[in-house]
Amino acid sequence: MHFFPEVFFQIFGSQDWAYYLLSQIFVITSFYYVFKFSKEIFNNNLLSLISVFLIESIYFYNFTSPEFNVNVCQLPFWAMTVYFSWKIYNSKDIKFFDCFFIGLFAALGFLSKYLFIYLLISIDLLMIYLIFIKKERKFDFKYLITVEVFLIVLIPHLIWLNNNEFITIKYGLTRAGLEQFNLIDHIKFPIIFLIKQIGILIPFIFLIWLSVKKIKLKLNFKDKKLIFLIAINILPIILMFLTSVITGSKIRTMWMTPFYLFFGTLFVYLLQAQIKIKKLKPFVYGFIFLFLLSPALYAYVSISKEDKRTDYPGKEIAIQAQEVWDKNRDEKIIWIIGGNEWTAGNLSYHLKDRPKWKLEWHSRDKFPKAIWLCGKKKGASCLDINDHIDLQR
Repeated sequence: MHFFPEVFFQIFGSQDWAYYLLSQIFVITSFYYVFKFSKEIFNNNLLSLISVFLIESIYFYNFTSPEFNVNVCQLPFWAMTVYFSWKIYNSKDIKFFDCFFIGLFAALGFLSKYLFIYLLISIDLLMIYLIFIKKERKFDFKYLITVEVFLIVLIPHLIWLNNNEFITIKYGLTRAGLEQFNLIDHIKFPIIFLIKQIGILIPFIFLIWLSVKKIKLKLNFKDKKLIFLIAINILPIILMFLTSVITGSKIRTMWMTPFYLFFGTLFVYLLQAQIKIKKLKPFVYGFIFLFLLSPALYAYVSISKEDKRTDYPGKEIAIQAQEVWDKNRDEKIIWIIGGNEWTAGNLSYHLKDRPKWKLEWHSRDKFPKAIWLCGKKKGASCLDINDHIDLQR
């Protein structure tokens, strides 16, 4: 995830608009591959476009999309992994580059966020079922190309992970609330998870309702396309739900960001016989309303509230921090920011020397909210910026 903002930083510097643009590039790229995949399913441009319009109503792809984070970073890789997996699933002739791209994009998605593994497990379970249980196809050794490419791309990260005491995994487990065991969590958190997913899908269901007169679902589990659509849409959510049930973990809402990318394709496929192409005006009006509602709400929140992270005066504080450091700097020493990661990262983003962040510096872990500037050499003295600047503004 850090690679792409760094590329943009090298090009644009600390210009905030560039990272909003980066986020939209990732969202649009994912939508493009959703459209390409949908076209393979329907062989119809309009139905494919409706599939994309439908997911635009989902919270993750409108209101929260301006912020570039690990969740948004997954989107294009999730979409491309599904697209090239379909190419293999739907073809008798397994192509080298399809397998190569699956391994590459799966690895990049996994590096964006480990939860990407839920999609990979779902696709693997589908292929295992078809090859070894139902025996509808033969095992092709080209499948191993995906595994090889995946592991090769991950090797540097695995080495880093081992050298840093698996810090990212520990962080994820902490965020999921697995540090303390509580039996009721195995019931409470899965129920909360389901309720939130239903709430997220309400605008989506509203658009579905506007596009058809009556919703009649006929499931044919011998349908090759339907099986694939269920595997990439429903199975990852089921696996996430089971994770919460078994471990008692709290599934945070934003973790589900990429899981609904192909929901539009699934529902259009199920209801395509009932979609009246010549009577889509209500759907178009509903889409336009939801499409405009999101930026309107976003603008309202941005203007009306002044306590958001986007209102943090990082640039002004960085200027003061630079002045403090310039008066105390040692030209032979490279400096480091320590303490609270978010505030420290904000400073580093604006400071001309771009100092790196360090979680602890000797005994200074007793200042969890503090920012201090230290020399990189062993025994170098530290300057506590809190003594000079109010960082909590």
